[in-house]
Amino acid sequence: MLSLFPSLLAYEALGPFIIRVMLGITLAYFGYRKTIEKGTSSGSNSKLYGILEIAVAVFLVIGLFAQLAAFINAIILVIKIGHKISDGKFLNDGINYYLLLFAMALSVIFTGAGAFGFDLPL
Repeated sequence: MLSLFPSLLAYEALGPFIIRVMLGITLAYFGYRKTIEKGTSSGSNSKLYGILEIAVAVFLVIGLFAQLAAFINAIILVIKIGHKISDGKFLNDGINYYLLLFAMALSVIFTGAGAFGFDLPL
């Protein structure tokens, strides 16, 4: 494979790791806002929904059942995107952010946990 930096190909498992951890941190913040700060965001603002987001975020950050957690995260993001679209805010007011997070979740679903995850194939 042609690459501008072929020596970096040895670290290819770090890409999914970075995406997985950043996705988990972002989802943990969403959950924190719902449970502690009673924030207003797209989708459900219930405390149970926030606890679910925090639990999924923990699994993403530690890399345990990462593909399942990313799938649940993708469902959560589809709900958020659906609420934004129903409010008439397509491609503005933060929906681009949710679309990027959705792409990150799909990336983790297809590539797996990456480095430092418990889901590494044996």
